[in-house]
Amino acid sequence: MKHIGTKAIKTSRLKLRAFEKSDAKAMYERWASDEEVTHFLTWKPHQNIQVTQNILTDWIDQYQNLNYYNWAIVMENQDDLPIGNISVVETHEKVHLAVIGYCLSRQYWHQGIMSEALHAIIDFLFNEVGYECIQSRHDPRNKHSGQVMLKCGMKYEGTLRHSDWNNQGIVDACYYSILKDEYKKKV
Repeated sequence: MKHIGTKAIKTSRLKLRAFEKSDAKAMYERWASDEEVTHFLTWKPHQNIQVTQNILTDWIDQYQNLNYYNWAIVMENQDDLPIGNISVVETHEKVHLAVIGYCLSRQYWHQGIMSEALHAIIDFLFNEVGYECIQSRHDPRNKHSGQVMLKCGMKYEGTLRHSDWNNQGIVDACYYSILKDEYKKKV
């Protein structure tokens, strides 16, 4: 694999870019403090903007590592402020596997935005970095997240019972993946 870091990516409606310190207010207000957005996530809603600022400082510091991938999702032709994020949350270098996590402001749900972002990240990780498998998972009660994965060509692998944790406690996890060879056949 050839790690190149969080490179800016454009799609038809989106800009995927590195986070900046000036993104704190938008991140806090648009999704990080929203209990509905974080309902099935592994981190609690931010109680104040200082929490968001601290996390952004950590993320920005990590951009110096070429194997760190974390994008702000920004609508093209809008205010250049993030509406969500998508990132590689886990890697298994020996098998060239990346696990993707994402979240999006409620205002932008059900518009195909996350599918568009995930598709672009899958393409980038396969074609520019050299991963061989992209994986993601969701709580079975969060069916819309699974629909995003299916739209991007990921296959449902199965559900592991009592195998994950999120803000709902110990939960089952539905796993999806796509292999590089499968992806190349679709594009």
